[in-house]
Amino acid sequence: MKKVKIGLIGVGHLGKIHLRLLKEIDGFELVGFFDTDENKRLALEQEFGIKAFDSGEELIMKCDAVDIVTPTVFHYEYAKFAAYKFKHIFVEKPVTTTLAEARKLTQITDEANVKAMVGHVERFNPALLSIDKTKVDPMFVEVHRLAQFNPRGTDVSVVLDLMIHDIDIILSLVKGEVKKVSASGVAIVSDTPDIANARIEFDNGCVANLTASRISMKSMRKMRIFQQGSYISIDFLAKKSEMFSIHEVPEKDTNYFELELPGKPKKYIQYQLNEPTDINAIKMELELFCESIQNNKAVPVSFHDGLRAMEVGNMISEKIKKQLMIKEL
Repeated sequence: MKKVKIGLIGVGHLGKIHLRLLKEIDGFELVGFFDTDENKRLALEQEFGIKAFDSGEELIMKCDAVDIVTPTVFHYEYAKFAAYKFKHIFVEKPVTTTLAEARKLTQITDEANVKAMVGHVERFNPALLSIDKTKVDPMFVEVHRLAQFNPRGTDVSVVLDLMIHDIDIILSLVKGEVKKVSASGVAIVSDTPDIANARIEFDNGCVANLTASRISMKSMRKMRIFQQGSYISIDFLAKKSEMFSIHEVPEKDTNYFELELPGKPKKYIQYQLNEPTDINAIKMELELFCESIQNNKAVPVSFHDGLRAMEVGNMISEKIKKQLMIKEL
């Protein structure tokens, strides 16, 4: 099968990881990379033995596809240029800085009929993948995504930096449309909120409560899903999941314990632990992007998915802005 010629724009911390992985993926032919930092370009060109281009536009013209791992503020212009040149696009989350840009970019990539994928890497976390074959119909979701402070990512609020991961996952799992959003947040060390809490209500009755912080003493990335007859716990950091489900009859060769309620038949709670698996989530999403191009099939996380997550993220951000304005009065 013909290799996909790909270029990388942005070789910061995450970009360097992409650079190494793109070299390893058989379906890609890594043409080169670009970064605005000339010293970094020269150093990495020597270290990796990959051509450094003098501009992102020049690189894009030499490729079939582009991987954009720059700060968010540069996503729109590079992706728009690539779409107008009919190049396939992989861009790190969030798609763009503003909702207007995300909507316009989604329209442009649709019209160009190119593969356009967003790097919502937690979709490929082994912990989430482990429940792929489980029937998931959430009615209540509780999420905590806490991180220690890092200047990287502060060009956007904690909602678009961290919470966006969980918004995207919840929207992919819940069988309903967003009906109402409530939120609060505080800007502590940066100009935008560093800690935020949001409550998302869906028209099917599901409620999701999300907390994200980038000023915590310790890291935590956990999602708890409650649904009829079962409870699922996902630990994105430990890359494992646990599930408790209620059964009328215990299944063979499973861990379970009995549940006796007054005046009701005995039931059995089955416990299942999905241990971590050796999956590189970033490599997996890039491989799937490559396969989508080669086989002309839909990408697993489209710009439409990224846009929908941004729309909800924007609703949350607007609620926080109003809350902060009221406090200032």
